[in-house]
Amino acid sequence: MERDDFAVRLAYLRTKKGVSARNMSLSLGQSTGYITSIESGKSLPSMTVFFYICEYLGITPSQFFDTETKSPSSLRKLTEAAKDLSGEDIEHLTALIEKMKK
Repeated sequence: MERDDFAVRLAYLRTKKGVSARNMSLSLGQSTGYITSIESGKSLPSMTVFFYICEYLGITPSQFFDTETKSPSSLRKLTEAAKDLSGEDIEHLTALIEKMKK
């Protein structure tokens, strides 16, 4: 993933969460323009801050880089909820999802 792709992905996920760049920056303990500087391609976060960003967004680092998944935090919630289902229930859920995709 290139710097520009990283910036676009961060902006997309932040917007999807419905939070401003300023508020996200402050929530991460950074200056008010920190996220804006990343989203504009001027800087990249340290690895430690990247992990905090993922935690803040409610996703894993691999989900951050999975650009084909449009709503990784919702997918993560669905996966967590499905863990306790029986095999039969998971099959029904899968069939329902397939039907919804049509």
